Amino acid sequence: MDIRTTDLCDAHEGKVSVCSPVFQRFGGAGAFHGVISTVKCFEDNSKVREALSAPGTGKVLVVDGGGSLRCALVGDQLALLAEKNGWTGIVVFGCIRDSEAMGQVPIGVRALATHPLRSLKRGVGETGVPVVFAGVTFVPGHHLYADADGVIVSAEALA
Repeated sequence: MDIRTTDLCDAHEGKVSVCSPVFQRFGGAGAFHGVISTVKCFEDNSKVREALSAPGTGKVLVVDGGGSLRCALVGDQLALLAEKNGWTGIVVFGCIRDSEAMGQVPIGVRALATHPLRSLKRGVGETGVPVVFAGVTFVPGHHLYADADGVIVSAEALA
């Protein structure tokens, strides 16, 4: 299905939230969409792994990493786990690592930057809570659409 964020914004003006253009594109899929699931964590990706270990068919994991640029919250192994479990994409308000290998995994990934250092693993974080970054509130159960032009969010399915 060919979904363009520009067309969705035009067709649903006032009904979508548009993220500030802060994300870089990683992952093998240039465009993706799905129902939002969330993780809120800071420099600890334990809950990210836990979320991606569950079935994710038709879902996008939105990770509020507090915008930290001090370590990565997602790497190629988590991207492979996400693909195996049917996730369509991951959006990280923080960093990823293993970017070249991640580019071979057929899921969409957006993040602020890359960082070679892995995160801590203390089991700290929250799942299934609304998170706010890039000028948008990401609510579990809402819908996210991403392509080369940006990332948008809607309370209902648009396509």
